[in-house]
Amino acid sequence: MKIRFYLVALIASICTLAASAQDNNQPKGKAIIQVFGNFHAAFGNDSKDLGFDLDRSYLGYQYDLGKGLSIKAVMDIGQSSDVDDYHRIVYIKNAQVTWKTGNLTLDGGLISNTQFRTQEKHWGYRYIMKSFQDQYKFGSSADLGLSAAYKFAPWFAADAIIVNGEGYKKVQKLNGLLYGLGLTFTPVKGLTLRLYGSLNQSAVADIKDTYNYAAFAGYANEHFSLGAEYNLQQNTSNVANHDLYGYSVYGSVAAGKIVDIFARYDLLQSRHDWNIGKDESAVIAGAQVKLGRYVKVAPNFRMSIPAANPGDGNRYSAYISCFFGL
Repeated sequence: MKIRFYLVALIASICTLAASAQDNNQPKGKAIIQVFGNFHAAFGNDSKDLGFDLDRSYLGYQYDLGKGLSIKAVMDIGQSSDVDDYHRIVYIKNAQVTWKTGNLTLDGGLISNTQFRTQEKHWGYRYIMKSFQDQYKFGSSADLGLSAAYKFAPWFAADAIIVNGEGYKKVQKLNGLLYGLGLTFTPVKGLTLRLYGSLNQSAVADIKDTYNYAAFAGYANEHFSLGAEYNLQQNTSNVANHDLYGYSVYGSVAAGKIVDIFARYDLLQSRHDWNIGKDESAVIAGAQVKLGRYVKVAPNFRMSIPAANPGDGNRYSAYISCFFGL
């Protein structure tokens, strides 16, 4: 019942804002429509995994209220993590207010996290595969709380965030909060360097706090892009000495006005092999074709090499990933 109420309220708000913009003949808002889908075929041990899939859909609206204020509401329609549940699940991904004045930006509500936003933007192919920290669940892409960013100089900016730490798909279970701080450097055009650290409090005796650290370097111009990141999570799921670490290296090259060639390599490892069943090396390579302004198609090949059983346990798959949206 709560989900239905939120959906009705969100849709009503979107319709009201759109109608208001049209009545004033000054449309200041924009619809948010993003749909990720694919056709895939697996080989080897997963050879029965074959078919079409609708990974995720984002539907929402963003509206400029003037004087630096804006609001955004987005629904996330995705799949359940329970393999026995084939139903679509709807979440509220964003419900936030943003205020920009000078070099300062403030966000409040159900906001986008800053933990891996820079890396995800530089990777640039979210509809094909999530960025490293999102793919391996080092953190959530959105949460309930506040964030602030300030640009101190053309080459240096800092951001801070305080959120529940549970993500946008769960209610607040524990009393602790997540505190994060990021530093971004752009010493020359096209080059981005970023450092990030966060503390996710458990607020429960005998349960450890979780720490996340990330370092990123990326360069991009109109012809190619390169990026590399190292990530460390200490006390994963609040368990002492359950640390995850790894890196991701990726790049793309423009092969024409509508075609890009991309590739990426990930390595996930765990301290003392506590996560050996999920540790892996992963490779993805493919090409993206832009079919007009709103549609992208990307045939790609993927290989996963599990740390527990390299060679015999390797998984291979071919995808045709698709995106359309505004």
